[in-house]
Amino acid sequence: MNWDDLRIFLAVARAGQLLAAARALGVNHATVARRLSALEEDLAVKLVDRRTTGSLLTPAGERFRATAERIEAEMLGARADIGGGDIAISGTVRIGAPDGFGVAFLAPRLGTLAARHPDLTLQLVPVPRAVSLSRREADIAITVERPEHGRLVARKLVDYSLGLYASKAYLERAGMPETAQDLRTHALVGYVEDLVYASALAYADEIDRAFRPRFEIASALGQTEAVRAGAGIGILHAFIARRDPKLVPVLPEKRISRSYWLVLHESLREMRRVRVVADFIASEVERERTSFT
Repeated sequence: MNWDDLRIFLAVARAGQLLAAARALGVNHATVARRLSALEEDLAVKLVDRRTTGSLLTPAGERFRATAERIEAEMLGARADIGGGDIAISGTVRIGAPDGFGVAFLAPRLGTLAARHPDLTLQLVPVPRAVSLSRREADIAITVERPEHGRLVARKLVDYSLGLYASKAYLERAGMPETAQDLRTHALVGYVEDLVYASALAYADEIDRAFRPRFEIASALGQTEAVRAGAGIGILHAFIARRDPKLVPVLPEKRISRSYWLVLHESLREMRRVRVVADFIASEVERERTSFT
């Protein structure tokens, strides 16, 4: 069995399209189709159902994917062992993270890692949605829930807190609420409910079941900027809000606790460049642990 054929099969499985897989691998579409057919012929089984709308794995393809990923993991592990410790860290590592953590915390710190490893390319993708590690949308994902399915490796980074904040200008204009019920007479800033991608991010009810924002933004940083500009009272990440002198805590006894997790695919856990980036993120979070809670 040809390793390149396995690599092409995994790219198709993760991309869901032959053309997208070809782009990811840097080869042409015809090569992907030909090598995939060769693998199916070698195994005497249909692995991929090729449709005009994309490529779906057959039941046999799903079973074979698990085998192919185990082989991939062994190859990566062997490469890491053989490479030893003196070879420079190089290549590209993509990190998918919620925009609050990704932009406000991680972006200012990744330059240190880049300077430490000049041959390493870092891609930070701060997104208000989940990223798929199995489809290789990222090598490392920062999540707000521990994954329960898939061949993923997760470690808890830190607990963090959220609370109510408003700008000084808004409170001078509208007054400081004394109770959660008082929030119902205020302008509120919140998230777009039908775009919340994880149940842990639907936290408004923990403040007040009648928390109904007039201004909804599908971005933690967008909500922070709106509150900072005086649009109303919002539930913000404390590690972001407390650094801004324009923001004032509201009902400080109302706190919400969540956690950040660092997640990567099992097949990448021994890849040196991924391990180096994951360890760096964990160490930076540990160093700033008190700022999150």
